[in-house]
Amino acid sequence: MDEIVIHTLDWVPELPRGYVRDLRVRWALEEAGLPYRVESTPLRQKTEEHFAHQPFGQVPWLTHGDMTIFESGAILHYLGTRSEALMPADPSQRAQVTQWLFAALNSVEMPVVPWTLFRFANEEPDSQGWRQLNGFLHGRLKHMDTVLAKTEWLVGDFSVADIAMSDVLRLVDRFEELAAYPKCRAYVARATARPAFRKAHADQLAHFAAADG
Repeated sequence: MDEIVIHTLDWVPELPRGYVRDLRVRWALEEAGLPYRVESTPLRQKTEEHFAHQPFGQVPWLTHGDMTIFESGAILHYLGTRSEALMPADPSQRAQVTQWLFAALNSVEMPVVPWTLFRFANEEPDSQGWRQLNGFLHGRLKHMDTVLAKTEWLVGDFSVADIAMSDVLRLVDRFEELAAYPKCRAYVARATARPAFRKAHADQLAHFAAADG
């Protein structure tokens, strides 16, 4: 069987630890019970090889035998096609998982990333840009709360769509912004209570901590 390798940074500061997106890939592989290993690429001096695999110099990317794939969503979809623990066999349900995977990374994560940057930068909350972005995010959260009021997971059983969506919402919850959206908060709590998440999260923290100093 071809070896699965996750490529991530060798070290990051404290702030992003536990949120670097190789976590999503680790989590998926743990859920599927697929063996893998992790390789590091330098944060400070990015190599030509890094850009050859990930043209924007980001992480993660995954290698599986001779195949290389980047972008966490694309990797999740690829792994989903290889394990029914991550994506159902039924074509209709597969299509639904795929649409929710894309929704997590486009409709929901689109406002989450700049909103998070505003929060980390302590941007003035009365600026016009902040008000517009905050309204955009809360509109998405309101819709997701309605969706999650009707279901435990997005499509039947837990899937890669839930890995992506819960990880996106988890970043919002870091700032206690899900307090007004109890269904979203409960969903994140369910997802992050899973043993596969706990192991993936602990392993990522240990990976970066090992490079301190």
